[in-house]
Amino acid sequence: MDRRLELDAILRSTLGTSNVYFQPPQSLMMKYPAIVYARDSDTVTHADNKLWSRTKRYQVTVIDADPDSEIPDRVADLPMCKLTQTYKPDNRNHDTFSIYF
Repeated sequence: MDRRLELDAILRSTLGTSNVYFQPPQSLMMKYPAIVYARDSDTVTHADNKLWSRTKRYQVTVIDADPDSEIPDRVADLPMCKLTQTYKPDNRNHDTFSIYF
């Protein structure tokens, strides 16, 4: 299975609904609470002048109107995940994470 699809399944399980969106177009009407994620960068390690490993990094944003939502805590508990930013546009709380997967 594609690693991104594995991450998608984990995020759906973490959220508890299918409101998980990979790089959605701005015209898409999302349902909330939601998780939006996109490729962010890679971490590459070389050894003996050759590629030794590459890990993709994704930006994962939890969007929820509830300021006490447990969803960001569940995402933060995922391996290789770090909270990077929180903000509140349009009366919805956004918690943004970097996750290596």
